[in-house]
Order: sequence, then C-alpha cells, then structure tokens
Amino acid sequence: MLLAAVCVGAAVALVSLVAFLTVRGNLYQQFDNSLIQRANAAVNSVPVRAQFSRDVPSALLVSSDIQIGLLQSGAGLAWPERGEPPPVGQSEEAVANGSSDSSLRTDAATDMRVIALPSGPGQALVLAQSLAPTKQTLAELNLVLFLFGGAGIVVAAAAGTAVARAGLRPVERLTSATERVARTMDLRPIPVTGDDELSRLTHSFNTMLAAVADSQERQRQLVADAGHELRTPLTSLRTNLELLLAASREGARPLAQHDRMEMEADISGQLDELTQLIGDLVELARESEPRVENERVDLVEVVERALDRARRRAGETEFDVTLEPWVLAGDPAMLERAVLNLLDNAVKFSPEGSAVWLRLRSLGDGTAVIEVSDAGPGIADEDLPKVFERFYRSSEARTLPGSGLGLAIVKQAAQRHGGAVYAGRADAGGALMTIRLPGVPG
Repeated sequence: MLLAAVCVGAAVALVSLVAFLTVRGNLYQQFDNSLIQRANAAVNSVPVRAQFSRDVPSALLVSSDIQIGLLQSGAGLAWPERGEPPPVGQSEEAVANGSSDSSLRTDAATDMRVIALPSGPGQALVLAQSLAPTKQTLAELNLVLFLFGGAGIVVAAAAGTAVARAGLRPVERLTSATERVARTMDLRPIPVTGDDELSRLTHSFNTMLAAVADSQERQRQLVADAGHELRTPLTSLRTNLELLLAASREGARPLAQHDRMEMEADISGQLDELTQLIGDLVELARESEPRVENERVDLVEVVERALDRARRRAGETEFDVTLEPWVLAGDPAMLERAVLNLLDNAVKFSPEGSAVWLRLRSLGDGTAVIEVSDAGPGIADEDLPKVFERFYRSSEARTLPGSGLGLAIVKQAAQRHGGAVYAGRADAGGALMTIRLPGVPG
C-alpha cells in the first residue's frame, strides 16, 4: 500500500509539475503576444485630439483593461484623464529618446507587464497590463492539480490496500496451513482456489506434502514389516534359550545330546537370519542418506567380484557367465551387493547340479543389462509385480531362509543409478532377473 501510494504520488507530482510549468509558460507567452499585438495596433492607430493638448493615438480612448500612456522624451507621460498612468522607468525612457527599439518588462512594484514601442520622434507608447488575472488562473490550476492529485493518491492507496489484502489472503492461508503442518504433522493437502502464482505455489506445497506423507507411510510400513519379520526368529530364540536354561537348572531333567544339538543348531540359524535381516535393513535405510559422489565403475569388475563371493557359498551350483565391457558412474559397493543378491537368489532356487546363467550385454541404446536366470520353479504370474517389494516372499519362498529384502535392495540400487529392474521367466523355466543401467561400452 505504501509503495503504491508513493509511486502514484511521485507520478502525480511529476505530471502536475510538468503540466503546471507548461500551462504557465503558455499563458505568459500568450499574455506577452497579446500585449505586443495591442501595442503594435495602438502605435499604428489614427491619432485624435481629445482631452490632450496634442494629437494622441485613438487607442488611448478605448483601452479599459490596460494602462496606456504616451511618453515624450523630456516632456513626461500623458495618459487618459480617467485612466491610470502606466509605470515608467529607464527602459521606457530609452525607447522614447530613441536609444532602444522596444522594451518589455515586469514591474515588480505594481505586478504589471509593461511594453514600450516608438510612436514617433522623441516619444514612445507605453502599455501596461496587470498579471493578476493570469496569476489567478494559475493559482486555480494549481489548486485543481493539487486536489485531483491528492484524490488520486488516496484512491491509489485505497486500491493498493485492497489489492495487498486480497493478494496476501492466500499467503496467510498458506502460512496458517504450513504452521498447522509443523504443529500437528497433519499432512492433508491444502485447499486450492484460483490459478495464479500462489495457487501454483499451493499445488507445489501439496505435492511436497504428498511426498512427505508417502515417505512417512513407507517408513511406518518398513518398521511394521521389520517388526513382523523380527518377531519369528526372536520368538524361536527365546523358546530355545528358555529350554536350555531350564535344563541347566539344578535338579532339572537334562536334555538329550541329540535335542541339545538341534537347539544349538536352531539358535545358530536364527542368529544368522537375524544378522542378515539387520544387515538388509541397514542397507535399505541408506536410501535416506545423502548420496556420495559417484565414481567411474567398471561393471565387469563389479560383477566378477560379486560372482567370486557367490561361488564360495554356492556349493555344487555352476555359473555360465558372459560379460561385455561396460562403464558407468556410480557406487561400486552398492552395485556389487545388488548383483550378489541376484546370484544368491538364483542359487537358492536352483536344483542341485543345475547352472545359473549370468549375462552382461549392451542393448545398443546407451544402456546395458545384467541378466541372472536359473533352472528353478520360476515365479508365478501373480507374484511377478511384487517380487521387488520389501519383505514380500512368495508362497514357495517362505520355507527358505532369507529376509525378503534382497530384491528390494536390488531395485534400490538400480534406481539410484538411473536404471530399472525387471522380473520374468527364463528359457529354462526358472526366474529371470534383469538390471538395466545407463552407461557406455568400456
């Protein structure tokens, strides 16, 4: 509002000043032109003899709005009997004695414009007209400009106030909504009206709220799923430990050696499952960490390191490997973990004595794929869209060891490197897992 008032006030003041100066200049110029024309007409008028002792211009008898007189060098000034003598000074005396062709000046004492023109040998016709009417007109113009300019400033301030309040009302609503979100963590979207910049800002804020709500929901789901997955091994560990402790008490019936060995093996297996689950959870939790600076990655080296680790725990499973050079920017450790998870998953579902096929090949469109397939039972059609979800395990996989997070880690690694993952069926009937990554041939 203040800015609008100041801007309008400055514009009005500037326009008013220019208009006033222009009108004043034009009025004074017209005043002088009219006075000069009347003076020339008076000089050229026919002389008459009236109350004067000599011939005088007839204009002396008809001029009512001006003061007129005939100034003779050395003889003084003659003027109409009922009129007022015009002011006479050195400028007019100079015209009368012939030392000046004309004079035009403003008499400060009477506030009159005085002109003198030669009217004959040794004489000058002097005309004087008051500037009061012209100054009155300028004063009225000044008042009009001031009043209308002031009214314009007031109207501009009022309009600026209305516009500012109307413009700030959505800002106030958005501010209140953000304060509500910060205070209550209520992530409901903010109502949007209109299609201006603030509406687009509100849309953007709603998009951010939706992203935050989705992140919170995924975090809650992760915690809930992790708690569910941890409950089973912890319950089994608690049961086995209580049995061992009860058997070790004084007077209790000792456990058979066979039963004790089974319990110890079960405890060891449950501890391994807990260790793997916690490691996978930590890996998935890195999704919210700031990304480290990417480095040049030779994908062949990454795949070979993962393959070496998979061979050490694959037993009798063989690997059929074909690798083409490929280079990209990324995190080699994360990519190695993703490839290892695919290989471990294939080994887990492969029948004894079968092979796992590993292919790294370029697609010719700026991307390459890592394909891992096995000869196992494959993935049911209804499970294909869900295999990369956290903690999802098909009915066939629930009896096998694992946390249900391995393929979720694969998906996360691919997405972080600008790629994607796919699940399908291999030619041999087993599962076919594919990671697609951008890069260049090595």
